[in-house]
Amino acid sequence: MNDIIKANKDNLISVWRTAGAPFNACTENQAFGWCGVPGMEWPNKLWFNSDITEEIITAALGTIPSGRMVIPYWNTSGEEVIIAHGGVKASEQSGMSLKLEQPFHRENRLLFRKVTTPADAALWAGIYPQAFGYSIDQKILEATYSGMRYYLALLDGQPVGTAILHLLDGVAGIHGVGVIPEARRKGFANEIMAYVLNEAIALNAVYATLQASRMGKGIYLEMGFEEQFIIRNYAVHK
Repeated sequence: MNDIIKANKDNLISVWRTAGAPFNACTENQAFGWCGVPGMEWPNKLWFNSDITEEIITAALGTIPSGRMVIPYWNTSGEEVIIAHGGVKASEQSGMSLKLEQPFHRENRLLFRKVTTPADAALWAGIYPQAFGYSIDQKILEATYSGMRYYLALLDGQPVGTAILHLLDGVAGIHGVGVIPEARRKGFANEIMAYVLNEAIALNAVYATLQASRMGKGIYLEMGFEEQFIIRNYAVHK
């Protein structure tokens, strides 16, 4: 269990590293790491590799760029230290995993396209904020779609959903699965997940991991995912 929890966190951190690396926007040491691209809303994450102490958070906050940074709290202690330094809880997620053993059935209402061109990167980046309320800049997609898999879900030729698949050490991290508001409550999120999980199986992934919002957790439980840990995300401003 602990190994897959670590793999879940490692995959998520790897996504942030991959997004920030082309912009030279990541810093890491033994105690903490951060990725923050100036002028962009994402990834802008600060994470800690062990328990959070006054000394460590002071050092970390002294190195991050100006603006808003989000701290995912998944450690065993130190949450009160984040709050004392101005951290405001922004969201909560469930870390979940699934052993990939057989393909998933899906309805064929949606067509899927892997993002490989600036035009598709613009479409993907254009609808993502409608699903999540924050943006992933088109420049990030264009700089990283050789290393990460971004998918557009289309209904009758129009983009209605997004997904990211990131492979690391046999684990398929599923990120950014979203559906625009007008296409919700029609089962499209399930169909997107089934498609991406089948892609992961085809790529020989052994496990899938994700971080679910309260709204999405029920879908993933129905698909067989197990909830294993909680992430509380705190926003800090410098």
